[in-house]
Amino acid sequence: MKPDFSKSPDQLIPAVIQDAKTQKVLMLGYMNEAAFEATQKSQKVTFYSRSKQRLWTKGEESGNFLNVDSIHLDCDQDGLLIYANPEGPTCHKGTDTCWGEQNVNSLAFIAELEAIIAQRKAADDQNSYVASLFREGINKIAQKVGEEAVETVIEAKDNNDQLFLEESADLLFHYLVLLQAKGFKLNDIARTLSSRNG
Repeated sequence: MKPDFSKSPDQLIPAVIQDAKTQKVLMLGYMNEAAFEATQKSQKVTFYSRSKQRLWTKGEESGNFLNVDSIHLDCDQDGLLIYANPEGPTCHKGTDTCWGEQNVNSLAFIAELEAIIAQRKAADDQNSYVASLFREGINKIAQKVGEEAVETVIEAKDNNDQLFLEESADLLFHYLVLLQAKGFKLNDIARTLSSRNG
């Protein structure tokens, strides 16, 4: 990967920083060749600060570093997209992003949960509920999904929203376990649904 810094008179190219988990755009900065090399070497996002006229690692004063997950060069080799894992708020004003947005994506937790399920399945911990489901096999897992589906339907017919949400969470959790038992993830279901669109 070789960005073309010569395209800009000041030898700077824009770098868009996006949260690797939530996909939220966190900030925009500029890099020269030295900043790009420092970022690759340290795995902490480093910019060229136009106001300070020097290299500046995000978080060097606040401790709110941006840890590099991956770096992507655009088709013209004069723009960067960096996926990072932030340590605390990104903006110097204390907000999660430089646009004042909250850096949350509830659906991103599903991927984390799938990873936890996979870890517990692989570990086969005797004290793990998830591992015990996998030990008991596909029939037990499918049975749990059926039980949770019935309980969700029952709560849907009542007026207690909190119980409905809790049963829905139980259903989704056990469904994720079932998917992994069959060798799939929720993204596979999303692709199937997407293929039906239109």
